[in-house]
Amino acid sequence: MTPNTFNSLSLLRRASLAIVSAALLSLTPAAHASSDLQLPGKGVRVQPLKSSIAEETFQTLLAMKALEKLGYEVQPIREVEYPTAHLAIANGDATFLAAHWDPMHGDFYKNSGGDAKLWRENTYVADNIQGYLIDKKTADEHNITNMSQLAERDIAKLFDTDGDGRANLTGCTPGWGCETMIETHLTAYKLRDTVQHQQGSYPALMADVIARYKAGQPVLYYTWTPYWVSNVLVPGKDVVWLQVPFSALPGDQAGVDTTLPNGRNYGSVINHQRILANRAFIEAHPDAAKLFSLMNLSVADITAQNNAMNDGKNSAADIERQTEGWIKAHQTLFDDWLSQARAAASR
Repeated sequence: MTPNTFNSLSLLRRASLAIVSAALLSLTPAAHASSDLQLPGKGVRVQPLKSSIAEETFQTLLAMKALEKLGYEVQPIREVEYPTAHLAIANGDATFLAAHWDPMHGDFYKNSGGDAKLWRENTYVADNIQGYLIDKKTADEHNITNMSQLAERDIAKLFDTDGDGRANLTGCTPGWGCETMIETHLTAYKLRDTVQHQQGSYPALMADVIARYKAGQPVLYYTWTPYWVSNVLVPGKDVVWLQVPFSALPGDQAGVDTTLPNGRNYGSVINHQRILANRAFIEAHPDAAKLFSLMNLSVADITAQNNAMNDGKNSAADIERQTEGWIKAHQTLFDDWLSQARAAASR
């Protein structure tokens, strides 16, 4: 091989390497673009919040897992009650809450900055109801159908558990929002002298209610759906809903008619649970906005998961398995949420 031949081959090799390098470089932006499309939230930290209601972990965790699939760095759940959660999200100290009740939490929303700072343009869990129930045996024996009847001392005494002559109503934990509705009702229906609103740890109070029911004693309590209580004390079978004499709600809901489509009035309008999010976060991340607007859980699905927790499968590992199980059972739907979210990010 002559020096000229060697030089020619060297030049060819260098030229070939240059061509290959140029080709690889030309592919790099496309590869990055593909990665970004799959993970539009890459490098963005997200802070979820939830209330002290343990049964809200499932729906919160489902939203977290979907965000992780989009690349977001989702932090562990922080537990605060609803008023604090609304303020934290509005101020940018947290990102989202998966259980904003609309319209019940309307005053929290308004007082935290409303649409200017918060976003809730979605329906995560539709058609939630709440109200008061008593055991069916007592209802039938004394023909009790309406909360107003508790103004009668003889009726109120049936539900007296501490000997003061007043009915003991197992009510709502302070900070949940429902406690203001109950307090408004007690005043509006003139029940202050005959009904005592018991507040504290709702699960502990309901455990006592269930124990008294099983012992054949009268019970009076507030609850909502979806929640496991109505699978233990089944409306229509074990207990009955009490109607209210007229609509009476606190704050911005004052004057709203609480009569349901079936003509009954349990004292509350139908609520929808929405994913509440920081407005600036949503505007900066259209993929997250699309995801939240698509996500939907049925009352039946949440009730089933809540029942599993009430049956003892309530550890963090249990709820993790239950959430993964829901995703696997609805994989096509879950993947479609992600696909549409990624498409929104690319527009």
